[in-house]
Amino acid sequence: MTNATAMLTALGDPTRQAILDRLSHGPMAVGQLADVLPISRPAVSQHLRVLKDVGLVFDRQEGTRRLYQVDPDGLAELRKHLDGFWERSLAAFQHRANSETGEHHDRDR
Repeated sequence: MTNATAMLTALGDPTRQAILDRLSHGPMAVGQLADVLPISRPAVSQHLRVLKDVGLVFDRQEGTRRLYQVDPDGLAELRKHLDGFWERSLAAFQHRANSETGEHHDRDR
């Protein structure tokens, strides 16, 4: 499994999607996330651990609390993977459209 695949798998969970969305607005502590999500602090911590393990978030100590934020390098890796998927899909669509157009021209002759 590639790291991008692991990231997509991690984001298959709606709660982790919500956490990443919240963190895209800026760093937050576990307690802050728990205050705005319908899950407990321990559950938030578990989801953050998964996101951290796949490289989508990182944490840093600030005073007595730990702040989590989106890892731009991880997000760039995921974007690169999705861009490649999109480019391959468009190329396949173009190939199919061109081959169908060619078939119609051959039949008209």
